[in-house]
Amino acid sequence: MMLRIKRVPTIVSNFQAEDAGARSGCGRNCLKSCCIQGKLPLYAFKKENSVDGEKAQEKKEPPVEFLDSLLLGEWEDRMQRGLFRYDVTACETKVIPGDYGFVAQLNEGRHLKKRPTEFRVDKVLQPFDGNKFNFTKVGQEEVLFQFEASEDGDVQFFPNAPIDVDNSPSVVAINVSPIEYGHVLLIPRIFECLPQRIDRESFLLALYMAAEAANPYFRLGYNSLGAFATINHLHFQV
Repeated sequence: MMLRIKRVPTIVSNFQAEDAGARSGCGRNCLKSCCIQGKLPLYAFKKENSVDGEKAQEKKEPPVEFLDSLLLGEWEDRMQRGLFRYDVTACETKVIPGDYGFVAQLNEGRHLKKRPTEFRVDKVLQPFDGNKFNFTKVGQEEVLFQFEASEDGDVQFFPNAPIDVDNSPSVVAINVSPIEYGHVLLIPRIFECLPQRIDRESFLLALYMAAEAANPYFRLGYNSLGAFATINHLHFQV
């Protein structure tokens, strides 16, 4: 039997609503100038200039366990607070028999929470459009933490760090229509409002995040416009 994959636009934030343009004022605790006085946890990773076995052995223990304690801990907190559109852990899942061990998941919630795509899908590179949904419009409660390079060369963690708009921090936020347990978004330099186009700096940021996770089951991916990306604001799926 031939299977066909159909493009299904999805909602990735609770504030990505059909009537978003009709709202007056804010009151949503968003990441824009009207609400930016808030604070978020900051995980400052150590930049590595080389891959050296001896240096890797001398690596200090981080102040907080990045994957289990921080990323997944914050993700589960948002799940308990009801910020996701459905419980992805309740989706029917099975391993398909065969040599490759493919996993099949029936995720009806993600399919039903679709919305019209806001841009042309026949052009991969398109300019950022602030009038359309972007990640500066998400609620601060959807953002888990800031992810930045350490200024003094050591891994650091600050539970309540101010959001420095001028330096445009990179942040990790939930995807409210998750594909799997722990599904989040890495958004590089969020306030620069970059279009969905990978560059050297953002690619390195993604690699640093994978290195901090230090887990063989950790996955990080990028897809462009025309390749199932639904938001034209630079981000990675994690």
